[in-house]
Amino acid sequence: MKTLGLLAAILLIPLVAARAADSIYDIPLKDIDGNDASLQPYAGKVMLIVNVASKCGFTPQYAALEAQYQKYKDQGLVVLGFPCNQFGSQEPGTSADIKKFCSLKYNVTFPLFQKSDVNGANRSPLYVMLAGPGSPFPGNIGWNFTKFVISRDGKIVNRFPSNIKPDSAPVDQAIQAALAAK
Repeated sequence: MKTLGLLAAILLIPLVAARAADSIYDIPLKDIDGNDASLQPYAGKVMLIVNVASKCGFTPQYAALEAQYQKYKDQGLVVLGFPCNQFGSQEPGTSADIKKFCSLKYNVTFPLFQKSDVNGANRSPLYVMLAGPGSPFPGNIGWNFTKFVISRDGKIVNRFPSNIKPDSAPVDQAIQAALAAK
């Protein structure tokens, strides 16, 4: 019986951590260099949050993510990459490997964070908030390069699956609408 209780507690930790956060900005994170971080520096900006991977069929989307970042960053957009190794082990490298790959192959300048789980028992608190039962877009993440648009006030306003490119009309329109809403 103790084992069952302990297992239930372990499985609920990510859910409780996400619910304990007052907002998306309060969730504790680690940046790609392992430093403590949060989304607080991006309060008031539109965020495009994406689970990324270096060895995925969708990896070329890094170029479009960086292009969107460059196109709209002066208007208040920030793209945030969260490497994930849950889909076909397509992000096997270390944080240093990921950072080097993104920089050399795709000239990524937008912020990257440490590898995280987006589904399952170890789902990061951020992804509990983005895709958990309390989200306006609940459900497991289907694959790498799932995109979430977050408004300037920290609300989840859109979700796009992997096959919808970051520079496609629907994503671009969602970004523009979020940027226009003050």
